[in-house]
Amino acid sequence: MNKNNLVLTGKSLELKDIEAVACGKRKVEIDSKTFENIVECRQLIYELAESETPVYGFNRGVGMNKDREVMGKYFSEYNRNLILAHCVSVGEPASEEVTRATVLARLNSFLIGCTGIQPEIVLMYRELLNREIHPVIPSKGSIGEGDIGCLSHIGLAIIGEGEVIYKGERMASDEALKKEGLTPIILGPKDGLAIVSSNALSSGKGALVLNEIERLVDTLDLIYALSLEGLRGNVTPLEEKPCEYRGFLGQKKSMQRVRDLLEGSYLWLPGVTESLQDPLSYRGSCQVHGSLRDALEYTREYLTLQLNTSDDNPCLLKEERRIISCANYEPTTWVLGFEMLGVALSHVSRNACYRTIKLANPKFTGLSRFLTPSDTRVIAYGTIQKTFAALDAENRHLSNPTSVDYLSLAGDIEDRGTNSVYVVEKTGKIVDNIWWILAIELLHASQAIDLRKATKLGKGTKPVYEAVRKAVPFLEQDRNLTKDIETVYCLLKNGNLLNI
Repeated sequence: MNKNNLVLTGKSLELKDIEAVACGKRKVEIDSKTFENIVECRQLIYELAESETPVYGFNRGVGMNKDREVMGKYFSEYNRNLILAHCVSVGEPASEEVTRATVLARLNSFLIGCTGIQPEIVLMYRELLNREIHPVIPSKGSIGEGDIGCLSHIGLAIIGEGEVIYKGERMASDEALKKEGLTPIILGPKDGLAIVSSNALSSGKGALVLNEIERLVDTLDLIYALSLEGLRGNVTPLEEKPCEYRGFLGQKKSMQRVRDLLEGSYLWLPGVTESLQDPLSYRGSCQVHGSLRDALEYTREYLTLQLNTSDDNPCLLKEERRIISCANYEPTTWVLGFEMLGVALSHVSRNACYRTIKLANPKFTGLSRFLTPSDTRVIAYGTIQKTFAALDAENRHLSNPTSVDYLSLAGDIEDRGTNSVYVVEKTGKIVDNIWWILAIELLHASQAIDLRKATKLGKGTKPVYEAVRKAVPFLEQDRNLTKDIETVYCLLKNGNLLNI
């Protein structure tokens, strides 16, 4: 066993593990005792196959066809047909990172032992990750009660009838499996439903989004601190004592970070600011960022629970030697967390826009209009506001809840939905838009600091300011600002500024 590999048990997968495997290509292994349990569960499936007891998706059909009997001699054909019939998703394929996160999420939940899936499929999922064979998964087609229309394409790939991305090339899955010396899976009892009935696409992608939000919220504090120096703002709202009386955990963390970042800044010198109270977008930034932290903490807790528990229906109860229908596929608790994050992010987005507007206004800064170095010669940031206004408008609409928008399907028996995949996707879009908005704010903050000739910056803000100026020079003459925005966006999104 390679000590650098991630060992999966079904019970200890963390969000950072998802990112390491999905984005960093970390290899995975399966705990030996856990795998023994998978083998035992499969043996129980074979025993139950001889029973006359009706079981959903096992010896009976699924959805409206739950009353259709499936004869033992047709298990292989039925499960293959189930995979094919559920290959209904459309649209652009999930990225390789999201696909890897999805495969990992489902592999980990296999290991809990409630699926009864054949051990060969478990091993195949491991090999998909370790050999970088990535099934092509069209991303649109899940209503959020199990991502069945999307996950079926993983099933299609492992039986050698789908498509994969292998070493950067899209090809037939049987060709890729052959290149790696792997044999396509022959499906047996319950395998089809075990493959498709899971929320692994939304939860896997959700883990990647949450990891990005964690980087985003730390970056928010950093850019706010720089903007405060650009504004020559009032730092009394950062004092510790009032925050102690409030007690909100996220707010306390953001405020402590900003105080640390501004340690040694000129803002703490007596008489620096003439403002008794800054605009709310500055005075309450730590509170707004703290709200995002609190929402993130809630969602992280329940998504981690999702990743380390069974969402299978029906559920195999090994100890009781039976398999029963349930509603463990229901993801509303953590989907609501993403809806909450969308609203919190929209607040963050709007607040950052107002901070930037204030930096361009001489009424609040005492500096030139739109931070121009020459009123008569250079327009500077006079037009750039339209960009962040457009991005913020998009964020506002993306933050609208969609988990309540669903239809009654499958002959009115499937009358629930959460749209979990789309909820996660739109949350990720808001995050990406905010990186652009923050890039524009950071350009303003740096320009204001230069115009103010503020050399005594905080111990945390100074190296960031210097990194920005190394990448984007002071705006002395009008130039193509799209390039400047993109340069700073890349600095922010890749997390480099947090590691200075």
